[in-house]
Amino acid sequence: MPSPTTREVLAAIRHWLEAAVLGLDLCPFARAVYSLDLIRFVVSKAETPEALVADLIRELKALERTEPSEVETTLLIHPRVLGDFLDYNDFLRVAEATVAGLGLAGVIQVASFHPRYQFAGTGPDDIENYTNRSPFPVLHLLREASVARAVAAFPDASRIYDKNIETLRRLGHAGWNRLGLGPVPGPDGAR
Repeated sequence: MPSPTTREVLAAIRHWLEAAVLGLDLCPFARAVYSLDLIRFVVSKAETPEALVADLIRELKALERTEPSEVETTLLIHPRVLGDFLDYNDFLRVAEATVAGLGLAGVIQVASFHPRYQFAGTGPDDIENYTNRSPFPVLHLLREASVARAVAAFPDASRIYDKNIETLRRLGHAGWNRLGLGPVPGPDGAR
């Protein structure tokens, strides 16, 4: 199966953001930055973890030097590397070390999304995992100060995770599929 084009990747990510993240209100902070066009979407051509680290370094530095009024957050989408969730999960330690190595710990954090995302203690098909399932692997680079401001301004921010689980349980797998997101691909990319 050929790799998806950049246009196809971006279309799938935007649809996921609009249908799931915004449509289901999984992240109440996302609506403003999305509607104001403050999200930088970057599709990596990396085919190895090492190449992805180089892209991550470039995007961390770009986010650091760009004013939040121009770019609030970055989605580093990497469809050609770390398709296996366990490899992706292991890579998150590398991503965090990269943030720290650049002196950006406490300045930028990495949130994680993957087509086969699985929280510890859950089964691979448990609906709870879908809060962090995306069409392609994504490293979401967030400004810590922006996160702190959003959490302070949002009543019951600590309830977001529980609310998302309740939403997804009500929706179920069939409801997720009706959003046009379909079943997530398996580790080999098959749906």
